[in-house]
Amino acid sequence: MSIENNEDIKDKAEETAENAEQQAEETAENAEQQAEEAAGAEAGADAAAAEKQAPEEGAQEEAPGTSAEEQAEEPAEKEDPRDKEISDLKDRLMRQMAEFDNYRKRTDKEKSQNYEIGKTDFIQKILPVVDNFERGLDACSEEDKEGSFAKGIEMIYKQLEKVLEEEGVTPIEALGKDFDPMLHNAVLQQPSEEYESGKVIQEYQKGYMYKDRVIRHSMVVVAE
Repeated sequence: MSIENNEDIKDKAEETAENAEQQAEETAENAEQQAEEAAGAEAGADAAAAEKQAPEEGAQEEAPGTSAEEQAEEPAEKEDPRDKEISDLKDRLMRQMAEFDNYRKRTDKEKSQNYEIGKTDFIQKILPVVDNFERGLDACSEEDKEGSFAKGIEMIYKQLEKVLEEEGVTPIEALGKDFDPMLHNAVLQQPSEEYESGKVIQEYQKGYMYKDRVIRHSMVVVAE
């Protein structure tokens, strides 16, 4: 190999080495620049995050302080004695209303009972008058019954019977019925060919009921 060739090879090698060194320097500079840019970007992001977080932390730290101040300013709630007094008055009112309702029901019942007792007493006083009308009409002959006086007496008697019936007073059926000690008062027993034993064969005095209660028993004669 000649000397010129060796020198050419040497020159090329040196040139190649220089180029490689230059490229290496450029690559290092680029890498360093990129690292600086990345570091700057990261620092900016951290700063922004720090600025954003700072007001929130301040608000969070401020909130408890504000709540404490408000709690300190607000007075503690205490039970108002007027509420207890109102509750006691309500209880007393309810008890008095219940007592008054019971009293009203009791007095209404007593009034009704007293009214029925008074009415029964009055009816019992009227019944003898009805008996006298019946006896007077029975004593009249057929000729007398055609007269105006007897007809007037009969009209009054029927009117009195109607008034008693409207008030709930009804006569007790006795003649020909089985003797019932709840309705009849037996004053005599007699043998009878017409009626069976235990039947009412004669009525001395008519009995009456007021609604569902006997106010006067029938006075009767019972067959043996």
